[in-house]
Amino acid sequence: MTKYWIGVASREHVKKGVEGGFAQVCHGKGGPLKRMLPGDWIIYYSPVEIFGEKLPCRKFTAIGRINKNDPYEFCMSSDFIPWRRDVSFVLAKDALIEPLIADLTFIKNKKSWGFPFRRGCFEISKQDFLLIAKKMEVVIDEKD
Repeated sequence: MTKYWIGVASREHVKKGVEGGFAQVCHGKGGPLKRMLPGDWIIYYSPVEIFGEKLPCRKFTAIGRINKNDPYEFCMSSDFIPWRRDVSFVLAKDALIEPLIADLTFIKNKKSWGFPFRRGCFEISKQDFLLIAKKMEVVIDEKD
């Protein structure tokens, strides 16, 4: 059964993943990527434009499908070897979160809407996934 995930990363980092065809979450931890299965979908939410800076983004910035191969470690530097998972990203428009907050079921407290994103990576319902995908102007075959 297909699962749907949210990954959280700066827009700058998400765009590198889209260009490279990979997902990386939770500062390179492997556990969340190992829970994803081929055919699952991931949507990235970017709270900021650039990692370590404060310029807000607050948009969903990428959407893609998990590929068949397993998660793997990738040497970015001698002291940072994060886990990655290959993803087939689809063409999508960035979508502001604010217009969606009232309708997203994974956001329980609408006043503290940012709280769920602190987990870095989490599963969402198909209903929430389809709502976000539609806002990103991505058409998904609902039989998935």
